Amino acid sequence: MEPPLFDTVPDIRLIAVDMDGSLLDDEKRIHDDFWPLLDELAGRGILLCPASGRQYATLHRQLGRDELVYIAENGSYVVQHGDELSVDALDLGTARDVVATVRSATHLDLGTVLCGKRSAYVERTDDAFLDQARPYYARLAVVDDLTTVEDEVLKVAVYDFGAAATGAGPLLQRFDALVSGEHWVDVMSPTADKGHALRAVQEALGITADQTMAFGDYFNDVGMLDAASFSFAMDNAHPEVRAHARFVAPSNNANGVVRTIRSVLGLA
Repeated sequence: MEPPLFDTVPDIRLIAVDMDGSLLDDEKRIHDDFWPLLDELAGRGILLCPASGRQYATLHRQLGRDELVYIAENGSYVVQHGDELSVDALDLGTARDVVATVRSATHLDLGTVLCGKRSAYVERTDDAFLDQARPYYARLAVVDDLTTVEDEVLKVAVYDFGAAATGAGPLLQRFDALVSGEHWVDVMSPTADKGHALRAVQEALGITADQTMAFGDYFNDVGMLDAASFSFAMDNAHPEVRAHARFVAPSNNANGVVRTIRSVLGLA
């Protein structure tokens, strides 16, 4: 499919972009066309805001630009120029209850990542699990017992080797868990999500929803899409997520984010 066309170029000041399933293709790559676009946006005073379930350190390693506003850990942690703009931590007792609940679910094949401000932590050490966790956590420490970790906890992420929607999701339902991917479930502060974080960024910068674009593909992107008047679900997005977006962008494997930004903003 082709990106949507607009009769006039909107006054966009902020672009929030999900990573996995949106900016990244299925091989977890950023298209080469993204980097010159990023420079063009900066020249026009348009701020890019990567918004992801990924760790801040991972996002910064991928994008390498301090001036971007990073919405990390699904909205729990927001950083610009290396400075913390906001944090919405998970109660430590709740985090430890989640760890214990996952441990007790011996009928499921699960692995837990305790996501702190200083680092992410795991106690499961087999390669099958670590191969799934490492791409998302540039800072990852192996510990003997997750319930003894002393850090400000931003999120507990659980990887389900089966289908998260029917396994880890229902298991952690009492914690208001969010199914954030086919195999991932996240437990965060009840007030933390990408939408709340994006609205806080808008308020801090004096930018309105009408001046904001957002791109997403999965359930953890719904709040962010609701916070932007120019909301785009990727063509590969979950059907329920598409219902929250006003427009559809080409898929993540078709460089949909970059192509749509260029189309909407009238960039050659």
